[in-house]
Amino acid sequence: MDTDGTHDSRGTRANPVPRPAAPPPQPPPRPAYAPGASSSFVEWLRAPRPAREPGVWRYGHTPRPPEKPEGVPDRALIVGVLISALITTLIWALWRNGYIPYRLVPLKLFTPGDWWYAGSFGGPRTREAGEAVVVYEALLFGVLVYFCARMGNWAELFRRHVVSRGQPFLAGATALLGALALLLVWKETVPVARPVLIVVVWIAGGELFQSQGVVNVIYVLISAAVLWPFARLGNWRGLWAARFRAAPLPPLPAGAPAPGPSPAEWPELRAAGETDAADTLTAEARTGRMNDVDCVRLRHAWAGARDRPERIRPFTDAVLRQGAAALTHPSGARDLPRRAARHDLLTGQVRIGRCADDPHNPYERRGSGLALDPALLGTSLLAVGPPGTGKSGRLVGPVVESLALQALAGQAAVVAVGATGTPLGHDNAYDVVIRIGDPGSRHDFDLYAGTTDPDEAASVLAEGLVGDLATVDSRRAAAALAQLLGPYHAAHGRFPAVPDLRELLDGAPAALAALRAALGAAGQRPMLRELDARARQAGSAGDPGPLLSDRIALLDRPAFAGFFRTGPDTRAFSLRSVEQAPVRVRIDLPERGQAEASRLLARLILAQFTAVAAARTDRSLFVCLVLDDATHTLTPETVRGVRRLRSVNAGAVLALRTIDDVAEGLHTALLGAVGCHMSFPGVTTWDGKRFAESWGKEWVETREVARHTVFADQPFTRALHALRKLVTGRAVTTDAVTVRQVERERWSASELANSVPAGHAVLSLRTVRGEHTPPLLVDLDG
Repeated sequence: MDTDGTHDSRGTRANPVPRPAAPPPQPPPRPAYAPGASSSFVEWLRAPRPAREPGVWRYGHTPRPPEKPEGVPDRALIVGVLISALITTLIWALWRNGYIPYRLVPLKLFTPGDWWYAGSFGGPRTREAGEAVVVYEALLFGVLVYFCARMGNWAELFRRHVVSRGQPFLAGATALLGALALLLVWKETVPVARPVLIVVVWIAGGELFQSQGVVNVIYVLISAAVLWPFARLGNWRGLWAARFRAAPLPPLPAGAPAPGPSPAEWPELRAAGETDAADTLTAEARTGRMNDVDCVRLRHAWAGARDRPERIRPFTDAVLRQGAAALTHPSGARDLPRRAARHDLLTGQVRIGRCADDPHNPYERRGSGLALDPALLGTSLLAVGPPGTGKSGRLVGPVVESLALQALAGQAAVVAVGATGTPLGHDNAYDVVIRIGDPGSRHDFDLYAGTTDPDEAASVLAEGLVGDLATVDSRRAAAALAQLLGPYHAAHGRFPAVPDLRELLDGAPAALAALRAALGAAGQRPMLRELDARARQAGSAGDPGPLLSDRIALLDRPAFAGFFRTGPDTRAFSLRSVEQAPVRVRIDLPERGQAEASRLLARLILAQFTAVAAARTDRSLFVCLVLDDATHTLTPETVRGVRRLRSVNAGAVLALRTIDDVAEGLHTALLGAVGCHMSFPGVTTWDGKRFAESWGKEWVETREVARHTVFADQPFTRALHALRKLVTGRAVTTDAVTVRQVERERWSASELANSVPAGHAVLSLRTVRGEHTPPLLVDLDG
């Protein structure tokens, strides 16, 4: 395995991550949801990923079309069309039967007077006058249909119920309408054919109709002219092209990158002159021997090599020799055995749901996918919901899976902590699996976080042991532990195991005498002063020793025999390994029968993680701790540590059944320290109130409408009101509208407790750069 040191651990222990003898020779089978399962890998690379607001699933995202104002109700629209059609028919019937006076006056103004009989009501006297009347009526008929169509809003009805259904319904509907129009034209119900023939005679003369071929051409042209508007409305040409010709490529979605070199061609390598390496990786991508983890891992490795020129040659040599399998993860794995969520490793996102079409969500976010990535997890995430609402399966599981994939790509390290049986993934998806209390566990847990500094070890251990007790000062507890850990480490070169530490905290004379003798033999007599100070404080008022002893006794149980050992033959895993190595760690806690010990260990793991993450010098690797159950694990010091994580490229995911599982004095500090908040259905109104307060309020525009019925006195007015009620379906009223700007909670406590549907959650997001989103209702099954 040739990694040029880019993935090697620089922890305090040798080989803290187990490594296979050699990477697998063949690419692993493609798991579900992996790119290429339903589309080619090259297409996945070229898919648009426009930059959007935090949390938007960017893979193939297309913005939602602008919001349209509310239109006329369907009932009013249909009634309006029918009434306008009846009015058109009535007016045309009155016109044709001569019931409209002075109807020919405008025509007489532009024609010779000898064409007409004398008088205002005189009709046509000559053949020319009769033909003029036909053309005149045809023009007026067109104007009448146009204005009635505008008045009845025929176009909106056509768009809403015909165009919206798309092809081929649109083409079929316009074809039927065109056939009906053609029938009415040749039946002379609609004045089109005869006026056209008259105009042709006026222009070309009557001799033109002596040829039957010319007459047929004119009839064909009239039919084509009648059908042409319907062909335009129905897009017959586009349907024909799609059916009988090669369909054009669909346009790129909004925000898609401009066409250019394919990412599968590795243009960044070619730009640096590494053509051979680029050709090798291009062939791997096109032949299916490369997956998304390989692509992101090699891109990440190339970015690091480009910044350090001495690494370029080892990188290219490894690529030429091993192809897509070059520079693999220390475990040799190139993918997870199974994927249960949708991932896009190019953006580091994992999709957890879809924004619901709900008035609480901004219009542009409704229906869009929602995803989490390191930029969001870097501010930490707090999820609150009762058991059974999906915290583990719909949130914790996908997040852990995403971080494990990013670890295989050399970009992250993850520590997942849960009770035994929590669905956090198969053992093969991790480099280290620690089953505390299980004799078959291959790894143990280091209580001292791999440090050799007694004061640091004492501080972290005290936080885990008594940090949740308001009656004990953690600093005094840390000082008491340091008075024992320092001398023991000086005498034995290691820290004490749990039974030894318990005896020392209990003040057992034999244990203290043995430690004094060991210090004398090792020449560490100055450390005797620490033991003397511990002896003087023992039994005094406020001495934390008894409480520390009681808490450490929770780990000195038969269930944990063989665990938490120290010394050269230990198999303990230290969280300090996540400082540089992209490790995947799962810790199973013995929740059943050892609930208090499990909470103590979870509290200790959180304290160790915040201390280790803050002490890193190289922060290029994103590290994340996922606690499936953070009940009674948060202390004032760990809350401050969680707040500091966002500045050191680290984060934590904390799941709680209720916020009351945290000390009341830490509620405000915890909600302020965590950037992303998630409320699942079924939370109490007390929890909802805390979320509502943390999300704040927003200015909204309210409209108060007071409707007053209008009573008409005149018969004609009453008739108009009756006609309007027939069209709209409502009585005639006058509206008094009051518009105000008011400040309201984004989500109220009652809504969070009672209005969030099952399978949904309300989620607010914030990035490490300060970008944020309002709380969104998310469908976790979408």
